[in-house]
Amino acid sequence: MKAMILAAGKGERMRPLTLHTPKPLVPVAGQPLIEYHLRALAAAGVTEVVINHAWLGQQIEDHLGDGSQFGLNVRYSAEGEPLETGGGIFKALPLLGDAPFILVNGDVWTDFDFSRLRAPSKALAHLVLVDNPGHHGRGDFRLQGERVIDGDDTPGTLTFSGVSVLDPALFAGCQAGAFKLAPLLRAAMAQGQVSGEHHQGHWVDVGTLERLAEVERLIGERA
Repeated sequence: MKAMILAAGKGERMRPLTLHTPKPLVPVAGQPLIEYHLRALAAAGVTEVVINHAWLGQQIEDHLGDGSQFGLNVRYSAEGEPLETGGGIFKALPLLGDAPFILVNGDVWTDFDFSRLRAPSKALAHLVLVDNPGHHGRGDFRLQGERVIDGDDTPGTLTFSGVSVLDPALFAGCQAGAFKLAPLLRAAMAQGQVSGEHHQGHWVDVGTLERLAEVERLIGERA
């Protein structure tokens, strides 16, 4: 499968680090955050990666180039205006093709093994869910067997990790422009078209300086 890394956010909660450096290039334990994903995807056998960008995006292209240093072929989807998650993916679909693809939020860090991901059978999406972090205690969705259903604030709700496999058919009928991914996923859930799994390893949404420090601690423990 091909993969897409979402890297268009401004990272406003991580200022001043992100005033002059795009969030995906913020160093974590001596390595830009996005490189952890690239190396993990390459180790899982992925060869083609699409990265969208907006804020200071040229820096991302200049730093990563064509991806050959990671054993990857990297292409870019530049956004002149913020398109949100769904709109950004939709714009990049011509680069991703017609087959299901791996999607990774560029601002998370995880030890999830991407080689476990497979194209969802008889589903439009497969989501990797994690235990709710302290800053998102209500969670997002629930697992019902292998199906993912809306959380509705009920016990057992988990958090969407930002790692998934999506079928381009999920975006059928969408129009170019800014829109969110979550409503598409919820509509597919209502039709029983979303599968999922629970990752119980490490995962951090690197959205603040405090969580950046947490990732550096975790990486230090693994070294």
